[in-house]
Amino acid sequence: MKISTEIESIANHVGFPRAVELCGKAGFDAWDFSLFPLCPSDGEGGEALRARAREHLKLARELKSIGEAVGIHCNQSHAPFPVRIPAIRESLPYALECTAEAGGKICVIHPNNNKTAEENAEMYAELLPVAHALGVKIAAENMWNWNKEKNESSFAACATGEDFVHHIDALGDPFLVACLDLGHAEMRGSGDGSVNMIHALGHRLKALHIHDNDCHRDQHQIPFSRSIDYPPIVKALREIGYDGYFTLEADMYLSAYSPGTVFDGVVKLAESARRLADLFDQK
Repeated sequence: MKISTEIESIANHVGFPRAVELCGKAGFDAWDFSLFPLCPSDGEGGEALRARAREHLKLARELKSIGEAVGIHCNQSHAPFPVRIPAIRESLPYALECTAEAGGKICVIHPNNNKTAEENAEMYAELLPVAHALGVKIAAENMWNWNKEKNESSFAACATGEDFVHHIDALGDPFLVACLDLGHAEMRGSGDGSVNMIHALGHRLKALHIHDNDCHRDQHQIPFSRSIDYPPIVKALREIGYDGYFTLEADMYLSAYSPGTVFDGVVKLAESARRLADLFDQK
């Protein structure tokens, strides 16, 4: 099992080029291209977006080269969100293009939290011709909302195994797959839990976002530091023949580090991911 991690939380300390280099040195096999700066939530569309896209394509080529030099590659990316914002919706084809330029094979694109599978299928259907042309699969992700009265997460698009399968199967296209966010799946109130969702998704599951939390809030911490019980989850992944990467999205973990110490944090992240990978590889 190969391990990967998102790089934005590292780049916040040392920049994107150095982030990829540190991932390789820490022992990761791959890196997840964080594309949120392509179109932040207050970003403009039109020519401003096209200019940012040109810069990100240059960055993608640079990061691919740096990764190759240290023996790692881009396995997947994460497109900007929330997709309800027009400029972000406009940015999604560029996110797919940047993913391909970096060498990634999967781009995670959130559904609209509050739309049905049929409604979200309209967005994915618009993007699938671009995905096919670039050879990059689109991965929907399980989402959550928040119930203030109950003080817990509540249903959103893809939050349950049934709804997630409905989203993926709505178009019947092999280039639309699932990315299961384990942290989201384990938050009380909104979904079925990771094990149930893994078995429901089966062959549709091609990517993961791995992080830890207290099973209440979305904390995005390093695995084995909070309350998520990973062995049953890894066992379920093995049972369905999961053939993707173990990709961390523990992006809040490195906030306690400084530019001078961040490599120590990246090493700890790699160690936690390798511990999970070893569980998967056990016969």
